[in-house]
Amino acid sequence: MNKNFVEELRWRGMIHDIMPGTEEHMLKEMTTAYVGIDPTADSLHIGHLVSIMMLKHLQLAGHKPIALVGGATGMIGDPSGKSEERNLLSEEELRHNQEAIKGQLLRFLDFESGANRAEIVNNYDWMSGFSFLGFLREVGKHITVNYMTAKDSVKKRLDTGLSFTEFTYQLVQAYDFLHLYKNKDCRLQMGGSDQWGNITTGTELIRRKVGGEAFALTCPLITKSDGGKFGKTETGNVWLDARYTSPYQFYQFWLNCSDADTERYIRIFSLFGREEIESLTKEHYEAPNLRLLQKALAKDITIRVHGEQEYTMAVEASEILFGKGTTDTLKSLPENVLLDVFEGVPLMEVSKTDLEAGIPIIEFLSEKTGILKSKGEARRALKENSIGINKTKAGEDQVIDREQLINGTYILVQRGKKNYFLVKAV
Repeated sequence: MNKNFVEELRWRGMIHDIMPGTEEHMLKEMTTAYVGIDPTADSLHIGHLVSIMMLKHLQLAGHKPIALVGGATGMIGDPSGKSEERNLLSEEELRHNQEAIKGQLLRFLDFESGANRAEIVNNYDWMSGFSFLGFLREVGKHITVNYMTAKDSVKKRLDTGLSFTEFTYQLVQAYDFLHLYKNKDCRLQMGGSDQWGNITTGTELIRRKVGGEAFALTCPLITKSDGGKFGKTETGNVWLDARYTSPYQFYQFWLNCSDADTERYIRIFSLFGREEIESLTKEHYEAPNLRLLQKALAKDITIRVHGEQEYTMAVEASEILFGKGTTDTLKSLPENVLLDVFEGVPLMEVSKTDLEAGIPIIEFLSEKTGILKSKGEARRALKENSIGINKTKAGEDQVIDREQLINGTYILVQRGKKNYFLVKAV
C-alpha cells in the first residue's frame, strides 16, 4: 500500500467509529470498500462530500473504492437520523437522480486506470429480482427483531412511529454489503456516524450467513463550531450542481466559514497534505484578516467541483464587492452571478424608454430611481465624488443611457464604499 489509509483519516479527524481489525486488515492487502448514496435528489450536496473524500483517500492509499447508488434503497428511505417518514420517489425520479449523481462522482474518483480503479454500482440491479418470500428466507431468517430494534436508528423512532418499510431498510443495506462481499470481494463499508447501525448489521449478516469477516468505519457528522448544521444556508443545502448553488455561492460558502470551522474543513475536504495544512494554518494566524486558510480551501474545492474557469469568475465576482473589481469584470458577469453577488441590495427600476432618450445623472439618481432623496442631494454626492456607475466614478454632466446596461438589463450604482443599488431597466 502507498500509505496507511486509517492513519490518514485519523489525523484528518475523519474517524468516528471503526471496527476492531480494520486497520490491520488494510495494511495487509488491497481492500475494496464502498459508500452508499441514496438518489433522493438529482445532485449531491456538500454533506455527501465527506463520504466521497473517504473514497478518494481510500483510492490514493492504493485501495479500491465502490460508490453504490441506491436505486433500491432510495425507493424505501433510510430512517437513520430522521425524525419522520420520508416521501417515496417514483421510479422515473429515482432513475433521473441516479444518472445525475453518477456524472458528479466521475469528477472525484479515478474510474479509468489500475487494479484499484473506482466502480459505480446500483443496488436495484440485484434487489429488483428478489421476491418478498425470497428476501425473507435469504436475509430475514438470519437477523433477529431483537437485534434490529436495538439499533439507535430504530429505537429513536419507536415512540414517534416507524413503518415496516423503513424498519426493513437496515436489512436491505445489509444485503447490499453481503452481495458486494460475495461478488466484488468488498470487505469494508464506510459512511456517516448515523450509519453505524446499518453498516454493522451488514457485517453481522456476512458473519452469520457465509462465516465471513467484514469491517465498518464511520466519520463524524460534520457540524459548524456554533452547533449549526454543516452545509445549510438560509437558502437551503449547498449543492454540487451549479443549477442549485452557483459556483459563486459555492465559493462564498467556504470563504465565509469561521477560522475554527475552516481548520477542520481543510483537513476533511482538501487533498493538501499534513505539513502543507500545518504551514497554511500557521501563516493564516499570523494575519487572520487575510483569510488565507479560507481562500486556500475555497480555491481547492471550487476547482475540483466546478473547474478553474468558474473558480476564476467566482473570485472576480467576489472582488467587485470589495472595491477591486473593474467595469470590464462587472460587464463580463452572467446575469445569475451578478444577481448572486448583489443579492439583498436595494433593487430599483427605470424605464427602457427613458434610457433610450438618455437621463441626466442627477435626475436618474433622484426622480427616476429614488436612490437619493432630491436633486440637491444628488448634486452634492456627485461633487463629493462619492457616486459610481458600474464601478466607474460618475460626474455631474453624465447622461445615463442604454450603453450603461449590464447584460442589457442592469445598472450598478454605488454610493461611498459599501452602499450598492441595482437598477433594472423594464
